[in-house]
Amino acid sequence: MTERQASLAARRTSALLRKFVKPRLLGTIASLRRFQALVERVSPEKRAPFIPDVPGDWVPATGAPVGATLVYLYGGAFLVGSSRLFRFIARDFARAGFDVFTPDYRLAPEHIFPAALDDVLHAYKALLASRPGPIVLAGDSAGGGLAVALMLRARDEGLPLPKAAALFSPWTDLAVAGPSARENEEKDALFTRRVILSGARSALGRTSGKNPLASPVYADLSGLPPLIIHTGRDEALRDDSTRLVERARAAGVEVDCELWPDVPHAWQWMGFIPEARESRDKAIAFLKQKLAVDAAV
Repeated sequence: MTERQASLAARRTSALLRKFVKPRLLGTIASLRRFQALVERVSPEKRAPFIPDVPGDWVPATGAPVGATLVYLYGGAFLVGSSRLFRFIARDFARAGFDVFTPDYRLAPEHIFPAALDDVLHAYKALLASRPGPIVLAGDSAGGGLAVALMLRARDEGLPLPKAAALFSPWTDLAVAGPSARENEEKDALFTRRVILSGARSALGRTSGKNPLASPVYADLSGLPPLIIHTGRDEALRDDSTRLVERARAAGVEVDCELWPDVPHAWQWMGFIPEARESRDKAIAFLKQKLAVDAAV
């Protein structure tokens, strides 16, 4: 794992979030859902034409095509999020040459585990059956953990696996047992341990937080494709990444992991931070490199 120095923009953003957003975060879910509903009302639905019955958003490549489909799984603590709300992320990957499909999944607390996993697995199977060519995965926060769980389900069901996956600040431990949940509670720009636990309870229902498909940090990770993982050094969820890396490498999985200082959770989508573009570019380069290696075999 490597570390680096933070930009002034990243430090200022983290400080502002820590002061003005973090103390009020639990009370923002209803407002975020209202904003999501507004975005969906003004954003036309664009389902993939080859799987029109699968809820999700399809963004064809606008850059030089790489000949692969990227499945993007958005975050939002399983409480907020939709493919249209995160369309701007899909467009970034499309500019890099990927055809991008962002499946929608049901949200908590109305729909608890394993609803989200069942939905993305259904979408993945439909994509495999209808779309030729290689697939790669990317996901942030809850979507990052969901991406790992999806690969575990695909592996266990004997389905073709993605060629590689990029995980941004993945939430992989809904038991919230990593030491960083306490050690970084003050430094984290957004989350306290209490907030993380509250989100986990809403998503899990009666399921144990150590269920390996809800919290893949507890899973057997053998057989997974190469992973690139970027997370903040000062995040409360830092150890959701570092422990996943340790278990993945112990299982023989190739992992490229980088810790970034003084960046907010899932900073990759804050375009005003230089580290956002740098992290996305590194992830895109990693995915393309693994596709090239696979094509050469």
